[in-house]
Amino acid sequence: MPLIESEEHKALRAAVSALGHKYGRAYFTRTVEEGRPATELWSEAAKLGYLGVNLPEEHGGGGGGIAELSIVLEELGAAGCPLLLMVVSPAICGTVIARFGTEEQKRAWLPALADGTRVMAFGITEPDAGSNSHRITTTARRDPATGDWLLTGRKVFVSGVDIADATLIVGRTEDARTGRLKPCLFIVPRDTPGFQRRKIDMELNAAEKQFELVLDDVRLPADALVGDEDAGLLQLFAGLNPERIMTAAFAIGMGRFALSRAAEYARERTVWKAPIGSHQAIAHPLAQAHIDLELARLMMQKAAHLYDAGDDVGAGEAANMAKYAAGEACVKAVDQAVHTLGGNGLTREFGLASLITAARVSRIAPVSREMILNYVSHQTLGLPKSY
Repeated sequence: MPLIESEEHKALRAAVSALGHKYGRAYFTRTVEEGRPATELWSEAAKLGYLGVNLPEEHGGGGGGIAELSIVLEELGAAGCPLLLMVVSPAICGTVIARFGTEEQKRAWLPALADGTRVMAFGITEPDAGSNSHRITTTARRDPATGDWLLTGRKVFVSGVDIADATLIVGRTEDARTGRLKPCLFIVPRDTPGFQRRKIDMELNAAEKQFELVLDDVRLPADALVGDEDAGLLQLFAGLNPERIMTAAFAIGMGRFALSRAAEYARERTVWKAPIGSHQAIAHPLAQAHIDLELARLMMQKAAHLYDAGDDVGAGEAANMAKYAAGEACVKAVDQAVHTLGGNGLTREFGLASLITAARVSRIAPVSREMILNYVSHQTLGLPKSY
């Protein structure tokens, strides 16, 4: 794994940064206040090839990997324009379909995900299962008369279902040999009969709304199943590892945006004839925040490199660590940025106050920091489970 970015990655980073700053925080905040997604930015990012940079070239993508896609999301976030659905549509859903989908599914979805004309949501979390994917109760059973799937269950905190053309739903099917339930993934089009959604009233003000889903004997054709019915956890974690890496990119970008605003303010704000940034009580916490963000990025890059190299086990460990480190660094950077600006940090003018709530998401979703600590203690350190 190279510790210094390639010239290609540097060029990608610079180009995406220019696009992000073309729109800027004011544009992004306006879309949130209007209750709509950042459609213009999404469309231009797609036109320039950024949304599908990780998808196969033969299906309209850029032929890169999660390493390239994470650069795109990080730089857009650093410009104040984080696109949350990049975590879901091209990273999770696009990756799963590219790796495990049928040729028909690839032709139907990958070019459209890459050019931004179609969007896919992802539903895994359930009211009673929380972070435990082994307790998912959404089940799929075959209709012996037609071969169709019948999907029943509930999902919560699913982003962007109202603007997504379909949702990739994680359900469970019965293994004919053992009788045990195993995870499987299904493409559920938005207007499928029995597929109901209810918007969750969130304190977090974001362009992408959160939904509860109810699936009441949703009938799906046999080809709605993605990949091999017996692949189980392999296919699931093919989507969850990119999700963690991209969540890290989302958090790092947000933290960088907050830190840049704070540093600019600390350079210009003068009290007692000196910029406040000349005082170590202001400068040192900002420097520490920068160090933490840079360290988190290194782990994110390692995770992306391992994933793109096909090392799913190594990527799993690194992706969890990257998500943990980035979430902690983001929360600290945002908190210190707001504190540096004092009362101004809570004004609409500087665009930082809304990040206080948003930054917490990177600690909670898609998996809590406590569950990551459980993973590291069990899987890496070999300690006994506490549950």
